[in-house]
Amino acid sequence: MSAASPAASRARTAVYAAFVLNGFAFASWASRIPSVRDTLDLSAGRLSLLLLALSLGSVLTMPLAGAVVLRIGRARTVLAGAGAVAAGMALAALAVDGLHSLPLAAVGLFVQGAGTASWDVAMNVEGTVVERRLDRAIMSRFHAGYSFGTVVAAGLAVLLVRAGLPTWVQLGATAVLALAGAAVLVRSFLPDAAPEEDAPAGISLRRAWTEPRTLLIGVMVLGMAFVEGTANDWLAEGLVDGHDVAHEVGVAGFAVFVTAMTLGRLAGPVVLARVPRVLALRLCAGLAVAGILLFVHAPGVPLAVVGAALWGVGAALGFPLGMTAAADEEVNAAVRVSVVSSVGYAAFLAGPPLLGFLADRVGVLDAVTAAAVLAALALVVAGSARPHRDGVALGAGNRAADGKLSS
Repeated sequence: MSAASPAASRARTAVYAAFVLNGFAFASWASRIPSVRDTLDLSAGRLSLLLLALSLGSVLTMPLAGAVVLRIGRARTVLAGAGAVAAGMALAALAVDGLHSLPLAAVGLFVQGAGTASWDVAMNVEGTVVERRLDRAIMSRFHAGYSFGTVVAAGLAVLLVRAGLPTWVQLGATAVLALAGAAVLVRSFLPDAAPEEDAPAGISLRRAWTEPRTLLIGVMVLGMAFVEGTANDWLAEGLVDGHDVAHEVGVAGFAVFVTAMTLGRLAGPVVLARVPRVLALRLCAGLAVAGILLFVHAPGVPLAVVGAALWGVGAALGFPLGMTAAADEEVNAAVRVSVVSSVGYAAFLAGPPLLGFLADRVGVLDAVTAAAVLAALALVVAGSARPHRDGVALGAGNRAADGKLSS
């Protein structure tokens, strides 16, 4: 298949839209959390337990998602994941607005989390296949699509809440959109390659969990995911409590971070056409360290916002390049992406509560410094993402530019 074939171009558009739709579905739920809290009259502790159900669904499912992709294919896994997201979201909406049942809402969120994980791994694997067919490192733009979907959903939710639309209407409509949209998009995915008689056999999921390179890529992704997740949960709070600004200024600072991260992901292919993958990762991790430390120690708000922008650019490429690195060998892409995703997503499950406990003791700004430590760890292990083909890690002298991918 040629690098610019119509099928590959259609698949690129479909994968981008799948990322947008996935982000839109997640943020549609997240934007309604305050409404759910009020409807169910939840304390902070009980709300945390409810939200934990979604995280547990994702984290428990993600290690198995690669095996599911190998068994039923990328398109069917995305469709099955979207179906679970739709079913879980609809059940949660019914439980909240109709039955006022916290346990049933938790079940719905667990199912939604499991569907999100399956959908996430499968669309990342499809994205790496598209990269390979197009011979371009474009994974960061797919992840920018996810960010775009979350922004659109959040903005729409503001309008719908102001209009007084019930939670169940928004979540029900989002469930229908997620399933119908995925059903349309997967028709443009590239077909799963039929195994060739002389092709090397793929590794097992158990073996993937013992590969040093795969685990180190997972550690790198965990570090950068922690950097991103810390900003999502604590950046605005850090501005408000640590730099003594109004709430709207804190939100504006977070918007600066999100905008910078999204622009960094959009620029990723341009950067990777000129800079080797490992160097790009180290530059991003270094920017993240510098941005976080500037944010924490800035003598004034303007410099703190500059730090937030550097933090956003630094967080841009870690996760998408980790997915690309894990999938360097197409035959083993699914299992390795599921392992790296599982390790990386642990940061989203453990990060926010750990930082919360730390913030209670040392303050929000000092707690945020932990993200700089994780970014530094990612910088140290970034060499594990060196391009890998046919079981051999390639050095810079083996390829003209590792922003280009082998077909």
